Amino acid sequence: MAGPTGGNANPINVINNGAMNSRQWAVVVLMVLLNALDGFDVLSSAFAAPGITADWGIPRSELGIVLSAELVGMGFGSVLLGGAADKFGRKVTMIACLVLMAAGMWLAGHANGVPDMFAYRFLTGIGIGGMLAATNAVTAESTNNKWRKAAIAVYVAGYPLGAILGGIAASEWLLDTYGWRGVFDFGAIVTAALIPVVWLVVPETAAYHAGKENLDGVNKTLGAFGKEPIAALPPGATDAASKPKVTDILSNPRLRPVTLLLAFGYMFHTITFYYILKFAVQIVADYPPGYEPSDAATVLTWANVGGFFGSALFGFVMARFGIRWPTALALLIGSVMVVSFGFGRSSLGAWQWATILTGFFTNAAISGYYAAFARGFPAYARATGTGFVLGVGRLGAAGSPLIAGALFGLLGDSELLVVSIIMAMGSVVSLFLFLMLPEREGDELVEAPSDPVPDKL
Repeated sequence: MAGPTGGNANPINVINNGAMNSRQWAVVVLMVLLNALDGFDVLSSAFAAPGITADWGIPRSELGIVLSAELVGMGFGSVLLGGAADKFGRKVTMIACLVLMAAGMWLAGHANGVPDMFAYRFLTGIGIGGMLAATNAVTAESTNNKWRKAAIAVYVAGYPLGAILGGIAASEWLLDTYGWRGVFDFGAIVTAALIPVVWLVVPETAAYHAGKENLDGVNKTLGAFGKEPIAALPPGATDAASKPKVTDILSNPRLRPVTLLLAFGYMFHTITFYYILKFAVQIVADYPPGYEPSDAATVLTWANVGGFFGSALFGFVMARFGIRWPTALALLIGSVMVVSFGFGRSSLGAWQWATILTGFFTNAAISGYYAAFARGFPAYARATGTGFVLGVGRLGAAGSPLIAGALFGLLGDSELLVVSIIMAMGSVVSLFLFLMLPEREGDELVEAPSDPVPDKL
């Protein structure tokens, strides 16, 4: 490689404005796979739910506690380990999260009661929460301006992709051959296998190194991505007095409204989103005439088929029409689909189509939010901001099965439509909050001179 020729160019702009090379695409593909792993690990308890219910003889209210455990853990993991990704690095944080996830999955496969299962799923959730914050930051920071929105959308599509592949494995092989415990053991093995892959393939991001004033690290990453090295960091990068702090996400008057709108908007949408993902299998298994657990599990697989295509295609929609209105439309239609789910279906095929359509639009809205996360926070606090938003969002995710379980307990299992209408309202509230978001990039928000009202997405 030639000597430094880039002067004191901003390394973030070098990535933003340069062409994508094969190493960058390899990182994006691996981030998709890691998100797929998260998707399977999160939904493994849903695939196992009918078997757990049958083995332990627990009602839906107690099942809701089991199904919420990893979501509670994800909230803690997103906040605690999202901050770790900004402090210690994205790569180290991802590897630590994989270790936690593998341990939690393996232990869950050997749990003997609700308290044990809650603890092990909580541990798994901590790893998943940190992983989501770190991988979203890596995807955003390893791609250029041209491909970033599409890459983030495909990255988000990895989540339902993992659930699809996991659902096929669960319904066609694991549940019938190894029972519900085999679902967790399988997840633990795959998780552990990805640890060395991350270590070998993913370089620490240039944006992280720049924030730590590490010129050698910046140039190492630029070299891995086929970019010319820079001779020095931009003026001000080493000025500790002027350097922004990650606490700016709440203390900075420009970033605080973005942070709160993203956090609570995402939280309300996850209330709706996880209602289908966590209860669809149990609802179909119980709905007259009733279905075997392995057959009922197929609806979750098909929900994630819809989610995969919704997420993947939505990136190209955002590239053409922007983030704001496509996401708002996805939130609106997704809420209608959840209400429609509550009318029930007379055949397994009809249930599958209902979950395909629901998954398509609710996952498309998730893609819109993740694109907004990458856009809304400056590079120095991207993982922290994303982690905070995901952490607050997990309150909705964790609360979703608890709320739905309580509603079924209060109203009765037969009141599927009423419960579905109530649960769909989360996405409606999210729609209004999303429309209030400012448009500017996070870096522009903290650097721009004062102006009266930011533009909208």
